[in-house]
Amino acid sequence: MSEEQKTDRRYDLIIWDWDGTIMDSTPTIVDCIQQACRDLGFKEPDDTLASSVIGLGIQDSLRRAVPWIEPAHFPKLTERFRYHYLAKDHELDLFPGIRELLHSLREDGYLLGVATGKSRVGLDRSLKHHQLEQMFHETRTADESFSKPHPGMLLELSDVMQVPMRRMLMIGDTTHDLDMAANAGVDAVAVTYGAHPPSTLKEAPSLTHVDDVSQLATWLSQNLTVKN
Repeated sequence: MSEEQKTDRRYDLIIWDWDGTIMDSTPTIVDCIQQACRDLGFKEPDDTLASSVIGLGIQDSLRRAVPWIEPAHFPKLTERFRYHYLAKDHELDLFPGIRELLHSLREDGYLLGVATGKSRVGLDRSLKHHQLEQMFHETRTADESFSKPHPGMLLELSDVMQVPMRRMLMIGDTTHDLDMAANAGVDAVAVTYGAHPPSTLKEAPSLTHVDDVSQLATWLSQNLTVKN
């Protein structure tokens, strides 16, 4: 990348959430939370409550999704959730156009990262399944850092990749993503095709809201560089 290109760019590092942003997994995660509750005879959260916790680490997600059960039951609930999710994980698809968008950004010389509520094992399994292991320069998961909306994952990515916060952009589908970015002093873009609806996303700071991958690609093409 030339010095002129670096000067013209607004951002050097683009950080992505995974579930609901890159991978179309929201309905499956909701269903697995509900199935885990049914297995153990607990009251199920409705779709709205179950989807609202997506993006957090698994422990935080279940505590918020099923706050009416005793803490002693969470390990078993976690085990049942993982059982159902692993049975369906290989069936999940990337959102149409995401692979091509990621490839285009990398070809243009942007650094790409992931900050996700998934576990390290879960993210690595998904990266391998979708043949994206080499797409991202660095990744962080909730079980090796702080869960969103704590800024820890973004702070670590900034440090290890030597990119200042003002040169980073976060893309995510939940208020957890947007609040994490705000807490780190990082600009963010909200996608409305994932877990949180537009009305909820408006509660958190972002530069813009986009409704599909095509709109996201258009926005990025128009805003990643400084207009002269």
